[in-house]
Amino acid sequence: MSALFSSNKRVISGMRASGRLHLGHYHGVIHNWLELQHQFDCYFFVADWHGLTTRFDEPGV
Repeated sequence: MSALFSSNKRVISGMRASGRLHLGHYHGVIHNWLELQHQFDCYFFVADWHGLTTRFDEPGV
Protein backbone atom coordinates (compact mmCIF):
# COMPACT_ATOMS: atom_id res chain seq x y z
CA MET A 1 0.00 0.00 0.00
CA SER A 2 2.84 2.43 0.69
CA ALA A 3 3.93 2.23 -2.94
CA LEU A 4 0.80 4.17 -3.91
CA PHE A 5 1.80 7.26 -1.97
CA SER A 6 4.95 9.29 -2.38
CA SER A 7 6.86 10.32 0.72
CA ASN A 8 8.27 13.34 -1.12
CA LYS A 9 7.04 16.80 -0.29
CA ARG A 10 5.01 18.53 -3.00
CA VAL A 11 5.33 21.93 -4.59
CA ILE A 12 2.65 23.74 -6.58
CA SER A 13 3.73 26.88 -8.39
CA GLY A 14 2.36 28.99 -11.17
CA MET A 15 3.09 32.00 -13.28
CA ARG A 16 0.82 34.44 -15.02
CA ALA A 17 0.57 34.36 -18.79
CA SER A 18 1.91 37.71 -19.96
CA GLY A 19 2.66 37.08 -23.61
CA ARG A 20 5.43 35.12 -25.23
CA LEU A 21 8.14 33.48 -23.15
CA HIS A 22 11.29 35.56 -22.78
CA LEU A 23 14.55 35.52 -20.86
CA GLY A 24 12.90 37.11 -17.82
CA HIS A 25 10.56 34.12 -17.49
CA TYR A 26 13.51 31.75 -17.56
CA HIS A 27 15.53 33.74 -15.02
CA GLY A 28 12.59 34.46 -12.71
CA VAL A 29 10.58 31.25 -12.77
CA ILE A 30 11.59 28.42 -15.08
CA HIS A 31 15.16 28.09 -13.79
CA ASN A 32 13.81 27.69 -10.24
CA TRP A 33 11.26 25.14 -11.42
CA LEU A 34 14.01 23.09 -13.03
CA GLU A 35 15.90 23.00 -9.72
CA LEU A 36 12.82 22.15 -7.65
CA GLN A 37 11.88 19.13 -9.78
CA HIS A 38 14.87 17.21 -8.44
CA GLN A 39 13.88 17.72 -4.79
CA PHE A 40 10.07 17.58 -4.74
CA ASP A 41 6.99 16.24 -6.51
CA CYS A 42 6.15 19.35 -8.51
CA TYR A 43 3.01 20.68 -10.17
CA PHE A 44 3.55 23.77 -12.32
CA PHE A 45 1.02 25.82 -14.25
CA VAL A 46 0.57 28.94 -16.33
CA ALA A 47 -2.52 30.84 -15.20
CA ASP A 48 -4.56 32.97 -17.58
CA TRP A 49 -6.25 35.33 -15.13
CA HIS A 50 -8.20 37.08 -17.89
CA GLY A 51 -9.69 33.76 -18.92
CA LEU A 52 -11.13 33.43 -15.43
CA THR A 53 -12.28 37.01 -14.86
CA THR A 54 -13.46 38.27 -18.26
CA ARG A 55 -17.19 38.09 -18.79
CA PHE A 56 -18.23 36.97 -22.24
CA ASP A 57 -21.74 38.09 -23.12
CA GLU A 58 -21.72 36.32 -26.48
CA PRO A 59 -22.09 32.53 -26.31
CA GLY A 60 -20.04 32.12 -29.50
CA VAL A 61 -16.90 33.57 -27.94
